Amino acid sequence: MEHHQRPPSPSQSSADAANSKPPTPASTPSSRLASGAQSAWPSSSGAPPRPSSSSSTSAPTTPASRTIYSDRFIPSRTGSNLALFDLPAPSPAAGSAASPYCTLLRAALFGPDTPDRLASSAAACSSSSSSAGASPASGNIFRFKAEVPRNAKRALFSGGDDEDLLFPGLFSAKGAGPRKITRSPYKVLDAPALQDDFYLNLVDWSSHNVLAVGLGNCVYLWNACSSKVTKLCDLGAEDTVCSVGWAQRGTHLAVGTNQGKVQIWDATRCKRMRTMESHRMRVGALAWNSSLLSSGSRDKNILHHDLRAPDDYISKLTGHKSEVCGLKWSYDNRQLASGGNDNRLFVWNQHSVQPVLKYTEHTAAVKAIAWSPHLNGLLASGGGTADRCIRFWNTTTNTHLSSMDTGSQVCNLVWSKNVNELVSTHGYSQNQIIVWRYPTMSKLATLTGHTFRVLYLAISPDGQTIVTGAGDETLRFWNVFPSPKSQSADSLSSIGGTSFVRSYIR
Repeated sequence: MEHHQRPPSPSQSSADAANSKPPTPASTPSSRLASGAQSAWPSSSGAPPRPSSSSSTSAPTTPASRTIYSDRFIPSRTGSNLALFDLPAPSPAAGSAASPYCTLLRAALFGPDTPDRLASSAAACSSSSSSAGASPASGNIFRFKAEVPRNAKRALFSGGDDEDLLFPGLFSAKGAGPRKITRSPYKVLDAPALQDDFYLNLVDWSSHNVLAVGLGNCVYLWNACSSKVTKLCDLGAEDTVCSVGWAQRGTHLAVGTNQGKVQIWDATRCKRMRTMESHRMRVGALAWNSSLLSSGSRDKNILHHDLRAPDDYISKLTGHKSEVCGLKWSYDNRQLASGGNDNRLFVWNQHSVQPVLKYTEHTAAVKAIAWSPHLNGLLASGGGTADRCIRFWNTTTNTHLSSMDTGSQVCNLVWSKNVNELVSTHGYSQNQIIVWRYPTMSKLATLTGHTFRVLYLAISPDGQTIVTGAGDETLRFWNVFPSPKSQSADSLSSIGGTSFVRSYIR
């Protein structure tokens, strides 16, 4: 609080000067700070004090130095009374380095209970110099090592053992600590009749931020911006939905049915555009490549459908010995990866009718397939209950890069579009969701909440959110990846963290 007093008369000023005493320890802290501030700051007029009339009649003397005031405030501690802060007296062994200002600065930087390293170092130097006949070295608050170990330098620039290098010779910047990932979903949708079938693909997220879900014999669309639910189609009592897949433009949706049909729907008008009846059994996998749609079926075949051609399909790919349950085109649309219940992973090009690459290392059904958006030709695949492994392949050089045993059935895989990480969902026996950093395959987070196998997975168009579905008839939304621009850890932990919502998708 600022105190305003009337200026004393000349007679009172001499008496007050004679009777003035230094402040006693019993004075309050506020009065101490107020008096200290009055002694340190210039008068309110902003001009230096003028000499009195008595001094002007005395003998001429050298002119007093004039205080210069500028537009910038440069602090000066010459007028500060540091005795008001009850600072301990400086140690004579520490010299000028242990002045009250240095003591106050050390307490502000390192805490009030920090031991006086200056005094101890000065004492050590004094004892060593007395034996060697040298003068004691002056202490310093900040002590620097003369040499940093080579391995410490490498850890500093590489980011440690868990650093993910996108390409050889390039380092990706990291923050002070690992990115925080919220361990709970920010939204849960009840999805009645969501099937608990490992070989189906009933959830997909469009580039227009619309989620398509197959529930029983119906397909529903959930708009992530408005939370509006639209019933797209009803197949009737004699058929059920086995797969859904959005085209890249986000306006057309392909629906695979249990009777082997492939339907094309215009989602903006909720109108069926075309029906192709080429498969003899259920269609559980769909993958788009511009205007080309690939479908995998329990009849062991993969068919290419060109929506511009009048025929139902333009080519048939044969090679699998059991149901095709995984199907993904690469980001450059040059290679198609397929996984089947025959434990095989095949890679096809745009014109082949036989697989150009065959991988047989998995020991269970291969449904989880994901192409890396960061490195051309990098393919990840996951095996079922008897395999439990995530394997990485370089399809450019036809090499098996690495393998990771996850401990449970691998149901789905998806790469992050923003960072070099991927997500896997699992079934027996833990039903968990794991966020991995590639290529070290270190776990960033393990998310739990589903009570059944996490069979369905899709990623939002901005690459930050994933949605998972399970036989417990719920869809859960998780914020796991950073934004494309900031890649901020704090933004992830705050998005949706307190806006938990549970509702129905129909």
